[in-house]
Amino acid sequence: MKIIPTKHLFHFSCLLVFCRLLLAEVALAQNTTATATIPVNVGVVLDMEKWVGKLGLSCINMALQDFYSYHSNYTTRLVLNIRDSKGDVVGAAAAGLDLIKNVQVQAIIGTENSMQANFVIDLGNKAQVPIISFSATSPSLTSIRSPYFLRATQNDSSQVKAISAIVEAFNWREAVPIYVDNEFGEGVIPYLVDALEEVNVRVPYRSIISQKATDEEIEGELYKLMTMQTRVFIVHMTPELGSQVFDKAKEIGMMGEGYVWIITDGMTNVWSLVNRLDMDSMQGFLGVRTYIPKSKELDSFKVRWKRKFLQDNPSYVNANLDIFGLWVYDATFALAMAVEKLGTTNFNFDLSNVSTNAKTDLESFGVSKNGPKLMQLLSSTRFRGLSGEFDFINGQLDSSIFQIINVNGNGERGVGFWTPKYGVVKKLDFRNVSGYSTSKSNLRTIIWPGDSQVIPKGWEIPTNGKRLKIGVPVKNGFTEFVNVTPGTDPNSIVNPSGYCIDVFKAVMDAMPYAISYDFYAFEKPDGEMAGDYNELINQVFYGNYDAVVGDVSIVANRSSYVDFTLPFTESGVVMVVPIRKDLNKNAWVFLKPLTLDLWVTSGCFFVFIGFVIWVLEHRVNEDFRGPPLYHIGTSYWFSFSTMTFSQRERVVSNLARFVVVIWCFVVLILTQSYTASLASLLTVQQLQPTVTDVNELLRKKENVGYQDGSFVQGIIQRLGFDPSKMKNFNSTDDLNELFTKGSASGGIAAAFDEIPYMKLFLAKYCNYTTLEPTFKTDGFGFVFPKGSPLVADVSRAVLTVIEGDRMKQIEKAWFTKQASCSDSSTSVSSSSLGLGSFWGLFLIAGVAAVLALIIFVSDFLYKHKDVLRNTEISVWDRILEMLKIFDERDPNAHTFKETEIREGGHNAGV
Repeated sequence: MKIIPTKHLFHFSCLLVFCRLLLAEVALAQNTTATATIPVNVGVVLDMEKWVGKLGLSCINMALQDFYSYHSNYTTRLVLNIRDSKGDVVGAAAAGLDLIKNVQVQAIIGTENSMQANFVIDLGNKAQVPIISFSATSPSLTSIRSPYFLRATQNDSSQVKAISAIVEAFNWREAVPIYVDNEFGEGVIPYLVDALEEVNVRVPYRSIISQKATDEEIEGELYKLMTMQTRVFIVHMTPELGSQVFDKAKEIGMMGEGYVWIITDGMTNVWSLVNRLDMDSMQGFLGVRTYIPKSKELDSFKVRWKRKFLQDNPSYVNANLDIFGLWVYDATFALAMAVEKLGTTNFNFDLSNVSTNAKTDLESFGVSKNGPKLMQLLSSTRFRGLSGEFDFINGQLDSSIFQIINVNGNGERGVGFWTPKYGVVKKLDFRNVSGYSTSKSNLRTIIWPGDSQVIPKGWEIPTNGKRLKIGVPVKNGFTEFVNVTPGTDPNSIVNPSGYCIDVFKAVMDAMPYAISYDFYAFEKPDGEMAGDYNELINQVFYGNYDAVVGDVSIVANRSSYVDFTLPFTESGVVMVVPIRKDLNKNAWVFLKPLTLDLWVTSGCFFVFIGFVIWVLEHRVNEDFRGPPLYHIGTSYWFSFSTMTFSQRERVVSNLARFVVVIWCFVVLILTQSYTASLASLLTVQQLQPTVTDVNELLRKKENVGYQDGSFVQGIIQRLGFDPSKMKNFNSTDDLNELFTKGSASGGIAAAFDEIPYMKLFLAKYCNYTTLEPTFKTDGFGFVFPKGSPLVADVSRAVLTVIEGDRMKQIEKAWFTKQASCSDSSTSVSSSSLGLGSFWGLFLIAGVAAVLALIIFVSDFLYKHKDVLRNTEISVWDRILEMLKIFDERDPNAHTFKETEIREGGHNAGV
C-alpha cells in the first residue's frame, strides 16, 4: 500500500472543513430567506359549537394551506386569531373589540349571523378594519352603509325575484310569508312583498314565529293559517326552527294535497343541517338555492375537505360541504391576495387619536394604517373560485343563478333554474332562449305535497274556518233589489231578500264547491244605513266584510281598492221621460208621415220628371203638343198622375218609356211607405215622449231627477245641468210623484238612472219610456277584497247563471210588468220618414232622366247640325232656328207616318 504523505493529508482535511463551512452558510442563508415572512394578524369570530363555525374554521384553514402552497414565494402570511362568539351577540361584540384593541388585526372574518354582525361592523368602521362576513345574509346590513363591511355571501333579497317568478308561473294570486322573528327573518320580507306585488300577488297575512317558540305556539299559528283561504306559504327561517314548524304542520294536516310550500335559501343552502327524518315532513316542497357551477377543483376540494373535517370533528358522521364553506374559502383567498398586494411591512395601528383618559374600551383603540388601502384591494379582487365568479359589487357578491328544487324522498332534485336575465329556464342553455319568461312549462315535473302531480290552485275555502261575512245595504227604496228588515243588531245575522240576493244565492249554488256565508246589515242602531255605498265597499277594504252583495255598481274608482265580479245585470244609464197620447190626430196629420225635406224633394222631382217627359215626347207625340199652356198642363198632369198610376197619355219614345219606368218604381216605393206610415198614425195608439233629447232639457232649463246617493249625480252634472235643477228620489213611488208634479211645479221632466232601476220603474208605471242616448256603465257586481281568489270562480258562476233559465225565473219574479201596462216600446210612434231613407231612389231617377236628356239632345243636334254650321246667320238666329225646329213635328217619327197612312187610306175610300 502506498503511503500518502502527511502534508497532503493536512491539505485535504482543510479542504473538507472549508466545504462543510460553505455548505452550512448556504443552508443558513436559505433558511433565513424561507423564514423571512411577515405575519399579518387576522381575526376570526365564529361560534365554535355550531355547524357554521366548525365549517367556517375548517374552510379558512384549508384556504390558507392551499393558498400558500400555491404561492410559497409570497412574503406575507395570515395569522389567525380565533375567538368564540358562543352564539351570542354580546360575545361576538366582545370578541371583535378584543381583536381590534389588543391584537390589532388587519381584518376580521366571521360573525355567524346578521344580528352578531351589526356591532362588529360598527367597530370595524371606527377602526378602519375590513369586516368580511360569509354567512350574514340579511338585507338590513346594507342599510348601514359601512365602508369597511364586505359581504362574501349573497344578500337574501337577491332570491326574491326567483321566488316571485315561481308564484307567477303557477298563477297563484296570494301568498303568506312565514318567517323567524329576528333580523334574519325580518330583513328580507319588505323585498319579498314588493317582488310579489310586482307580479300582482297579494300578501294577505304575515306569519311571524319566534326563534324560541314552543310547539304549542307554533301549532296555534299554523291553525290560524288553516282558517285562511291562502294555501301558498313562503318559509324563511333557520333549519332548526323550520324543521320544528314542518313537523307540526304535518301533524295537523297541512302537508296534504292542495298546499304549496316554498322554502328560501336560508334552508336549502344548508341541507346538511336538515335531519333526514325531517325530510318526511317536507315532501313536495319547492325551494330556491344558489347554483354552484361544477368543476374538477370543486370535486377535489370536497373530498379533501370531508376527510380533514371528519378527522377534526369525528362526531359529525354525515357532514357535507355547503355554499357557505365555499364562500369563506374564496373570501380567505381574496384576503390573502389583497394583503400580499399591500406591499408593506408595517401592520400597526395609529394610536395618536387614542385618549389617555379613555373611560371605555370603545375609546381606547386606534385606527388601522392599512385599512383603506386593504379595503380598496379587496373590493377590486376578482377571480374564479370554488363557488364560481368571486367579485364584490357594492360591497357584496353579485346575484347569481338560482336552482329551483323539489323535495322528494330522502333528498331533492332540480326542476329548473332562475336567472336575472332569462327568468325561469329548464336548463342553462340559452341558445334558444329569446327573453325573460316565467312559464311553468320551463320547469320539469313537480311532485306536490300529498304525492300529487296536480298543480295546486293556491287557495281553498277552509271547511274548519270562519263563514264568509257578507255585508248588504239597507235601502228605503227600490227594496225589490235588496230588502232588509230595519232595526236589527248590526252584528247579528240577517235574512235579506230581493233580486240581488236571489242572484247571489243562485251563483253560490253554481259554484264548484260549497261556500258558507252569513249576511250582515250595514246599518246604524236606529235602522238607517251606516253610510253611502262607497263607505259600504270600504268595509271590504278594511277587512270588516269578506264581500258585499247588493245593487252595487261597478265604477272605476272603486275597483282601485276592491275587486268586482263580472256584472249580473244590464249595464248603462238611461233617461226616462213621460209619454203623451193622441197628439197627432188632427186635420194636418196627413203631412206627418214625411218630413219637410222629403216633401220638397218629392215635389221638385215631380216637376223635373214632367219636364223631361215633355222634352222627350214633344216632337213625336200629339198628346204633348198644342198651345203652351196645354204643354205645361199635360206635362205636369202626366208626372203627378203617376202617384196613382192614372195617367191617360201614352209615351211613344223609348227614352221617355225608360224614364217613366224608373220614376214609377220610385213613386211606388214612396207611396207605399207614405201609406204605411199614415195608416200607423191614424190607427195605432200614439204615445209620444214629452222630451226628445238631453239638449232640449238643457235648453228649456227643465228639472231632472236621479237616485239619492247614486254616482249618476256626477254624470248629470257633467252633462251641464245646474245643481239647482237636480232632484233626488229614493223609490219608484218618489219618482212617479216627481213626474206627476212636472218641472214647473217642483217636479222633474226627465230622470236618469241605471237600467235595472228603470226596468223596475217601467214595470210598475206605464206612462213612461226610455230615450237615447244610453250612458255606458258596467252594471251591478259582487264585491270582494282586492286579489281575492274567489273572484274568478264567482265570475264564472255568474256567467253560468246568466246563460241559464234560473236568471229568467229571477227576473220574472221581481220585474214582471203589471197586466194593465202595454209594451210602450211598440206604442211610441216612430219619427217621420226623411230624405235619408230615399235619397238613393231619387239619385237613380235623377241619373236616368239626365242621361235620357243627354242622349236626346245629342241626337237632335246631330240630325240638325247643318243649321248649327250655317255661318250666314248669327248665333242667336241659329238658336231660334233650332228651337223652331224642336217645336215642329218630327216628320220621320213613326207615329206621324202611321197617322198619314191612315188618313190617306180614308180619303181614298171616300
